[in-house]
Amino acid sequence: MSERLPGMTRGAAAALAAAIVAVAVAWPAAQADDYRAPRLPGTDSPDLNGIWQALGTAHWDIEDHVAQPPAVLEMGALAAVPAGHGVVDGAIPYQPWAAARKLENFEQRMVVDPWNREIGDPEVKCYLPGVPRATYLPYPFQIVQGTDEITIAYEFSSATRIIHLADHEEPAIDSWMGWSNGRWDGDTLVVDVTGFNGLTWFDRAGNFHSDALHVVERYTPRTPYHLDYEVTLEDPNVFERPWTMRMPLYRRMDAKAQVMDFRCLEFVEPLLLGSLSNPAP
Repeated sequence: MSERLPGMTRGAAAALAAAIVAVAVAWPAAQADDYRAPRLPGTDSPDLNGIWQALGTAHWDIEDHVAQPPAVLEMGALAAVPAGHGVVDGAIPYQPWAAARKLENFEQRMVVDPWNREIGDPEVKCYLPGVPRATYLPYPFQIVQGTDEITIAYEFSSATRIIHLADHEEPAIDSWMGWSNGRWDGDTLVVDVTGFNGLTWFDRAGNFHSDALHVVERYTPRTPYHLDYEVTLEDPNVFERPWTMRMPLYRRMDAKAQVMDFRCLEFVEPLLLGSLSNPAP
């Protein structure tokens, strides 16, 4: 406070200023803790139907990062990386060999070899983004909620997934988006995802996993306009221990909000980009 009230000591003024700051910080949190989402008709489960979108730079790098020039200079600002705060709690606990592999991925992230899925960012080659990356790509996605299953439709490459709330099963085969079994923990949707093919990355910085990845997602409504999204990731082949990322997901409120059609077709980059699809070292 720049001025004290008449008769107020300096210590009292400081205490009042601290109290005002504490109330200002605590008030939104109290609102979120007290919030009870509308119920899905005929159930006692929160209604998560709607179009949602993550805002931030996790798509480029889930860890803290500075702004960076493009890996392929000819692409200019189109492929530059904006600075951003990470969504990971602490550092990603890679095993030593995997930390070295992550650095190799970073150097090769813009290399497009359609015949080698181990080289370059799979998203650049239009492969399905996997979980959880589909959630924080810079495009909206739609949740369509039923009583026994929830469908999530993503804009990128027309990716979809079904969260099975009943009749939980083990995945029959490994796939890009994995197999999702869900349950309610109070007002939190908890989704257990397994059955990955091990070919997706978490971001454009080369953070990766194997086919042993186990993902547990938690979607919690905090206000009418946002969900808390928490993801715990475990992969004994790549990481020394489980780790977590967190971010808010925002409800799209614009009148014309919808999930558009972004058809990203595999193997077309060599034809469209020419030499840019496999730049010289």
